[in-house]
Amino acid sequence: MTESSKIITDVDSLRSEIRDKSVRVIDVRREGDYKQDHIPTSVNLPLSNLLSDDSPERVLKLVSSMGIDDETPVVVYDDTFGALASRVAWTLEYLGHSDVTLLETTYSHWKSLGLENDSQTPEIQNKEHSMHLRPEILATSDYLESVKTRDDVILIDNRERLNFLEQHIPGAISLPYRTLASNDKILRSKDDMKRLLDNRGITGDSEIITYCGSVGTLSGLAYYALKSAGLANAKLYVRSFKEWKSLQKPTEKQEDASYWDLSAE
Repeated sequence: MTESSKIITDVDSLRSEIRDKSVRVIDVRREGDYKQDHIPTSVNLPLSNLLSDDSPERVLKLVSSMGIDDETPVVVYDDTFGALASRVAWTLEYLGHSDVTLLETTYSHWKSLGLENDSQTPEIQNKEHSMHLRPEILATSDYLESVKTRDDVILIDNRERLNFLEQHIPGAISLPYRTLASNDKILRSKDDMKRLLDNRGITGDSEIITYCGSVGTLSGLAYYALKSAGLANAKLYVRSFKEWKSLQKPTEKQEDASYWDLSAE
């Protein structure tokens, strides 16, 4: 995915793509919620199903079973402010699927606009998808250790501010996930996002690594937030703080937190 590639699909575009049958829509909510109602033609891939085994070999099988080949445009949505959808979209990107975007809003908001939904499960033909792994968008704990002293690498913690104050990976900058959205959109506008990142010193050609609490959902959203602002050199530390702690790697605590530090703005 290049810097100019689309990150977000707006509601009107998705509606016309569904009418044209030119898109595969993935709903990552729980199966029971999906069965009740969903965006027409969407297929269900609950995040828990993906995370039960997100090895590339299994993800390839899942993608093929959802009728997605290398050329299929994919749009992913959730009802969790974009975080779960981001984790799934990133996984497809890691597999080598280049045409994957996030729906600009949540399913609840889609419904509140009175837009189409149904409870039909579409018939899907298996398709062949190739595997072209993109290790350059993945960060591991070993990789983090190897770059921790580099000036051109920025590490971002996307957990709640209080979690960050209590304990974080040394050198990380706090960027709470709640600051990334605006109104009914899962991400701020490009200019607004740039301003937010600039204020945190997250700019330029640095390599930026995001992490969150455990499975890379909140930090997945931040990964796409960075790309939406034109900061394309981003990596996701997908196993996040949970793994870092379990490996007994060093952490630090923020002493003398000011009042601002307790808010997510």
